[in-house]
Amino acid sequence: MRKIHLGAVPSAKPSVPGRSVAAGKRNKESKETRRGQIAKGSITRDNGKTAPDLVARDTPESVKGSRAVRSAQPSAAERAASTITNDRPELIGSPSKPRQAPNSIVVSGLSEQELARLAASGLQVRSQTRGLIAPRIVRLGVPAGMSIVEAERAVRRVNFKASTDADSYYYTDGDSECAAPGCEASALVGWKPIAVDACEAPPLIGLIDTGIDLEHEALKGQSIELLNISKEPGSSSSLDHGTAIAALLVGRPGSMTPGLIPRANLIAVDAFSKGDGTADRSDVVSLVSALEALADRGVKVVNLSLSGPPNKVLEAAIEAAHAQGIVLVAAVGNNGAGAEPSYPAAYSGVIGVTAVDRQLNVYRRATRGSYVAFAAPGVEIRTAQSKGGSAVRSGTSFAVPFVSAAMAMMLANNAEIDAERLEKHLQDTTRDLGAPGRDTTFGYGLVQMTNLCSAPKTTPVPIVGHVSSVAPPRREGHQTP
Repeated sequence: MRKIHLGAVPSAKPSVPGRSVAAGKRNKESKETRRGQIAKGSITRDNGKTAPDLVARDTPESVKGSRAVRSAQPSAAERAASTITNDRPELIGSPSKPRQAPNSIVVSGLSEQELARLAASGLQVRSQTRGLIAPRIVRLGVPAGMSIVEAERAVRRVNFKASTDADSYYYTDGDSECAAPGCEASALVGWKPIAVDACEAPPLIGLIDTGIDLEHEALKGQSIELLNISKEPGSSSSLDHGTAIAALLVGRPGSMTPGLIPRANLIAVDAFSKGDGTADRSDVVSLVSALEALADRGVKVVNLSLSGPPNKVLEAAIEAAHAQGIVLVAAVGNNGAGAEPSYPAAYSGVIGVTAVDRQLNVYRRATRGSYVAFAAPGVEIRTAQSKGGSAVRSGTSFAVPFVSAAMAMMLANNAEIDAERLEKHLQDTTRDLGAPGRDTTFGYGLVQMTNLCSAPKTTPVPIVGHVSSVAPPRREGHQTP
């Protein structure tokens, strides 16, 4: 395993010597004043946190024939867990989870001359991407006395075609530890070590998350390359979430938390930072810089166990990555049944994953919507925690690795297959949950990992009538909370 420092972002964190490598669009607000009012918001990890004013009550999903009813009500174990944590999750927009940066914006499509003109007015470049996937994205610091709305107007005066938006924050989608014992989630999806061994080559998979404890007994000696990116000098992320997701993917066989694809080569990017009194968070420049780093290394499947608000600058980069054949798998969010879509999962071309428990009930905090593509185990999942040992956790974050692993396995068997064909094959093998066919709670159903490496190797053909797994672009005038 090794850690590598990336110099693409000026404020990147210092590298840590490593070991062996074996180891909607953020829709434009209907009124600019609205955006000024939410200038203190941000994007957060999906930590199982629910905004009470956005969440509708869960209702059972009806089914036909002898199929059992899939209740959206919390299980006894979930109720016990929420009692322990007082059921008071941190809310997006709270002091510890701001929605966006209060004194910066992100912009793409500006020339050096235009940036110089903006700098003369006080809008200084703080960091930027390399422009490898999408046009270069720049974070501009907003000087004291200038509002976010005024800063965006200044950009449009310089170049009305440039894309500008808030400097949104994104958070991981994992809940705190719960008291109930873990379950064998892999059995729900038909995962067996022999199925993974059938792959012709070790899968390659990318992960954008927090830092990882590479010395954890489940990860030590695994093929993990860790790259560090941060927007804030001297800041660092916590290691719990990244360690948990990495172990779900490539945890060492025989350890307390073996992974789904332990022979895989994992390239992980720490794109999060943690300030005083705030949760781990990422932002548009850091996320896109991470995607660029993974694209540089030939990664075609990326695990995104995170979510946040829509952002049109990020959306353009996501579209560009999809156009390059990169499969992006993201958490649908933990904001509840009545919440608006979470991003990037709700962007076209991104595969949104929800979480279910061992009784196949949907995770009670999971966000619902037409962009939900697949369901996977994500409640009471035992996985690694930093500084050793394991913990039982819940959240849509922990469901994402099951779908990411499935995609990586299929791609390892047939490197020429495209993203649409991969998704279609996964659709054909899912276990339908809820109402027959695709629905807004479970998507196409519970992902199944049996025989994925024996997927047909025929030349991809157009999928007639294929419906995208994500929501269509949101209409202008729809406001975010």
